[in-house]
Amino acid sequence: MSKISVLVVDDASFIRDLVKKCLRNYFPGIRTEDAINGKKAQAMLAKEAFDLVLCDWEMPEMSGLELLTWCRQQDNLKSMPFIMVTSRGDKENVVQAIQAGVSGYVSKPFTNEQLLTKVKQALNKVGKLDALMNSAPTKMNSAFGNDSLSALTGGKAAVVGAAPAAAAVNPFAKPAAAAAAPAAAPSRGLLNSPPVQAPAASKAPVGGRGQGQLRLPSGTQQCVIKALSIKEALLVVKRTETLPQILDSAVLDLEQGDNAEIARLNGYLHAVVAHEPKPDSEWLQLTFRFVDQDAQKLDYISRLIARGTAQKHFVPGA
Repeated sequence: MSKISVLVVDDASFIRDLVKKCLRNYFPGIRTEDAINGKKAQAMLAKEAFDLVLCDWEMPEMSGLELLTWCRQQDNLKSMPFIMVTSRGDKENVVQAIQAGVSGYVSKPFTNEQLLTKVKQALNKVGKLDALMNSAPTKMNSAFGNDSLSALTGGKAAVVGAAPAAAAVNPFAKPAAAAAAPAAAPSRGLLNSPPVQAPAASKAPVGGRGQGQLRLPSGTQQCVIKALSIKEALLVVKRTETLPQILDSAVLDLEQGDNAEIARLNGYLHAVVAHEPKPDSEWLQLTFRFVDQDAQKLDYISRLIARGTAQKHFVPGA
């Protein structure tokens, strides 16, 4: 049995659980522990030894960067592999993490393969990869393509099966043509993503409440924020060849206000429906649920709502 132990640090339990499950499914012998923030992780690292840390950047009490800096100041943790798993993918953030001594960098949303590749690279550098690989089955679990974890971590997306009226798409349905559901109230201002067999004269729906960028495992799409609450956002995106999947992890980048304030909100797709009552609907309506517990991000969403960005159309369940 492998003696490799990994500490997963993230303020969102959703992210911690999917990372741990990913590692356990691929490497059954691995030991995983988790911490809700950098402060908790610091206390755990001071008491017991870990072979690897997978850590978020933005967390309350102590950020991932602060935890990394502290680790590199400890004699017994200077060479411990430390991978940053975060939605902060800007060049300056990557450089900052490298300067602090990070071993690897995984941008949210990520696929199982991306996460595992970084884990293998980090452990290989310290001579512990063999112990990890010996814990894995001869053939990696091929069932990932059909379970919810694959969707959570952004595994290769299959085409979504047709959905019944007023219902979300079934993530476990066999590949079919496209999701179909009744049309919702139209939205306005959707930025054009790269055209995918769309008519040249096609127009975006009208009535939007703001614009954003949705980062999915299958790619990045511009979106309209049709409605917003403290728990979730209702988005409209242009349909592409690869349809978004329920439970896909994602990052919603919001830029609002005169000062161009940007927030990167981590979450997952809770529902995916067609925007028009036809199987070839050009627009999709997504329910994006937030998983961040960061007080600053929650405050940002609250201020957006207070400013009237979505005061007239709250998402059910707020």
